[in-house]
Amino acid sequence: MTLANSLRDHVRACCSGIWIQSHEHEDAVADISRICGEEQWHLATWDIERGLAVSGHTTAASAAATDPLAAIRIVNSLATPDGVALLVLTNFHRFLNSAEVIQAMVRQVTDGKRNRTFLIVLSPLVQLPLELEKLFVVLEHELPDREQIEQIARGIATEEGELPDGDQLQRVLDSAVGLTRYEVEFALSLSLVQHGRLLPEVLWKTKAQMLKKSGLLSLHQGGESLDGLGGMEALKSFCRRALRPTRQGSAGPKPRGVLLLGVPGTGKSAFAKGLGHAVGRPTLIMDVGAMMGSLVGETECAV
Repeated sequence: MTLANSLRDHVRACCSGIWIQSHEHEDAVADISRICGEEQWHLATWDIERGLAVSGHTTAASAAATDPLAAIRIVNSLATPDGVALLVLTNFHRFLNSAEVIQAMVRQVTDGKRNRTFLIVLSPLVQLPLELEKLFVVLEHELPDREQIEQIARGIATEEGELPDGDQLQRVLDSAVGLTRYEVEFALSLSLVQHGRLLPEVLWKTKAQMLKKSGLLSLHQGGESLDGLGGMEALKSFCRRALRPTRQGSAGPKPRGVLLLGVPGTGKSAFAKGLGHAVGRPTLIMDVGAMMGSLVGETECAV
């Protein structure tokens, strides 16, 4: 279910506290604005830089320009006897360390069930204090699907020869799945600048850069093969049998993974990279040492 449809259902069900997890705030607000236009709902948005903006009004209320507490209180002024009003608070998790802000949100969510006003927090992470956990529902702004990625690609690659077709286009779409709309646009544009056409390798490099930000995962995409590894013949034979296409009606489950256990230097990582190359997929490598911390709670924060 898309964000727009899910939001429509929750508003009609009178869930007056809604938390939307999204890394693409402009796209999420655009979806919310479109739904409000279709349903004739009143919409207001607030962030710490631009303050309050009410749809259909050229100026925002000065009292709530940079005051998160005033922004929460002003939503009641948008209420009408027979209408619905939504206030979108962007990156509002930054202000939830204030007892006054939390209490104002509790009161507003409670009052919102009576006057049909809705608080919508737009944030890249779900970080609810205990006082608000039972009052908010959490929705997720989905990443673009293959159809949306293809639309973005066709909008960027407009010249002849820039957009591949057939299996090559499917490889580009496969490599872009999991990226945000902004990241897809950047990676595709970079591919055009560097190569004059869309290549999946550029999108894989973008994903590798994303993983480096966490400090825990890295993405390896090399040319290692199982034939280039000495020994481990039984393991190679097992994996090759598991990779064979199964016939219809064949009995028994098919292996979906391998656990390698041994002392350092015995080829476990090299085999994992070779297996990734054999199945045509990059290999994700997690640094467990970087995840572990010496202080209490440090490991849990890294995870």
